[in-house]
Amino acid sequence: MRVLRVSHSAVVDEWRGRERALTELGVEVAVVCARSWHAGGAPVELEPREGERVVGARTFGRHPALFLYDPRPLWRALGEQWDVLDVHEEPFALATAEVLLLRALRRSRPPVVLYTAQNLRKRYPVPFRWFERSALRAASGVSACNTEAARIVEAKGFAGRARVIPLGVDLLRFRPAAAVAAGDAGRADAAGRADATGSNDTVTVGFLGRLVPEKGLLVLLDALAREPRLRLRIGGTGPLGADLPSLAQSAGVADRVELLGAIDPDDIPDFLRSLDVLAVPSLPTPSWTEQFGRVAVEAMACGVPVVSSDAGALPDVVGGAGIVVPAGDVPALADALVDAAGPRAAELRASGAVRAEECSWTAVGRDYLDLYRTVLHEASAASLLPTETGTGPAADTGSAADADSETATTGDPMPARPVEVIVVAYGSPELLRRALEPVRELPVTVVDNSSMPEIAALCAELGVRYLDPGRNGGFAAGVNAGLANRLVSGADVLLLNPDATISAHDIGMLERALRARDDLASVGPAQVDEQGRPARVDWWLPSPSGTWLEALGLARLRRDPSFVIGSVLLLRAEALAQLGGFDERFFLYAEEADWAYRAHRLGWRHAGVPQARAMHVGAGTGGDPRRREAHFHASQERYLRKHFGALGWQWARLGQWLGASARAILLPGDRGQAARRRAALYRLGPVRVEARFLRERATT
Repeated sequence: MRVLRVSHSAVVDEWRGRERALTELGVEVAVVCARSWHAGGAPVELEPREGERVVGARTFGRHPALFLYDPRPLWRALGEQWDVLDVHEEPFALATAEVLLLRALRRSRPPVVLYTAQNLRKRYPVPFRWFERSALRAASGVSACNTEAARIVEAKGFAGRARVIPLGVDLLRFRPAAAVAAGDAGRADAAGRADATGSNDTVTVGFLGRLVPEKGLLVLLDALAREPRLRLRIGGTGPLGADLPSLAQSAGVADRVELLGAIDPDDIPDFLRSLDVLAVPSLPTPSWTEQFGRVAVEAMACGVPVVSSDAGALPDVVGGAGIVVPAGDVPALADALVDAAGPRAAELRASGAVRAEECSWTAVGRDYLDLYRTVLHEASAASLLPTETGTGPAADTGSAADADSETATTGDPMPARPVEVIVVAYGSPELLRRALEPVRELPVTVVDNSSMPEIAALCAELGVRYLDPGRNGGFAAGVNAGLANRLVSGADVLLLNPDATISAHDIGMLERALRARDDLASVGPAQVDEQGRPARVDWWLPSPSGTWLEALGLARLRRDPSFVIGSVLLLRAEALAQLGGFDERFFLYAEEADWAYRAHRLGWRHAGVPQARAMHVGAGTGGDPRRREAHFHASQERYLRKHFGALGWQWARLGQWLGASARAILLPGDRGQAARRRAALYRLGPVRVEARFLRERATT
């Protein structure tokens, strides 16, 4: 695998640990970074190590979101053949727009991976909002250093699931004093200091970072005033630096505060090892919060307990490995600092070591390699594991799919693979029994949105797993509950409606067809009703243009990609890894269309398998047909708004209304009446009509 990474921050030698880890994993990595940059308040010049393929480019501007590269090194690098282009800049940044523009001009087409740390939901001014939208639509993968940043880019239009990958730490530099080579006797023994805390009643607290109010320094001084056992060592520079002596004097703690100024990066491990506990008491503001907190992990790697506030990403980083207190809570901070250095010291050192290992460059390199494999649609190691029993449809031999058509057919035998079944149920136990009996020998999970004892008893009788989410969150939420509680890690997943039946043999044909083509994200069987009448299973993905073509009677001219309906649908494990589950904003209908469209944007396709067959009652558990229609068209509205914006939705709405109005005039009888209902639905707005039905249901 060949990867080109563009990252201005890779000018810092330590932060190229990611690239070195990837190289050790067998990835060929080249880097374009800033030739020089201000990092940690000091200028840093690029000094490549021997054997590193890294090119420094001149930069214009110093703000991380408002600078541009000299385009010449980028142009030359993009002229090579790469498997992945990893742009380690924010999606809204000028540099990201520059790289993507050069990629387009170069006609270079490797999949793009972006990076984000922005965990505040900001609406950027034009043109940065346009840059962000364009970058997220072009991206095949996104790495985020915190969970909230990942959710934000997904909400802003990234088609897949953003991966949360921590910022890396060099465990050869940051390690406990006990592990430091003999001869460094001047370095404090962290374990010895922590054990002695309870006897000498002195706790050495450290702070390392920029000296600004939002870092919580004033809260930390108040904690010292409250707890006389605390002594504070402060490392760093910033606007508060000149005022700290007087502030400490005012708080009555000047004799217990040591100001060290800027600490050379080479001396940071020694500084951390001199502490009993590190404090990260940050205070969130409307425009800033902690995006990771690398110093907390560095302290943990050095065997130093950590106490942090709950600002931004700190609970994700520190929680479970340190003590997290409410931001600005002085008593809680003071008590936690004493506990961390005394009664809980050994516990926190052990848990901190585990967290530091999770953030090691080796672990980070593995995470990035897995992300790259995902965007390349490569199978993960877990997805290649055989089933435990070696039976079922994955073990059935059959034929491969025809790669020349959107409709997959069968051919040569394919390797055995595991298949897991998820059924989202709502009432109708007898229909559910018919669905489960043919597949009960497979790993099956029933997610019961109706919370019925009869369904729980049925699952116990048939020996399939029963999950009660405790609410009816809709089909998408039910599927996600099943995906979050997998029985077979890395298996392909069959979604099966409770009013549908399919045999293990037909599932085997679906599995082989899915695996016969590397670009298939989902496949579905042909379907018939109880009378044997065939039903259409593949449909065009909704679009404003498609709506108008249908309204004008020109549906044959549609060129939208197709998808397979979700009543019986086999999903590829690698596609699930890249996209994640369903969007739970779709309560009923269009959730599989939304998933299929996002998959299409990431290079996947979908196909029907006519040789496989399923029986589908259709609306067997759906209830009132008027409510079903309202749910269906409300989901269409949500889909079109999500993927084509408000203007796209209004254009499609106009087409639907005009087409339905014309049919209402021209068609007689029941068909004309149905068209009039459709026209009224789109005149009022489907989501609004659905809300009215939901209110009526809540009051009955």
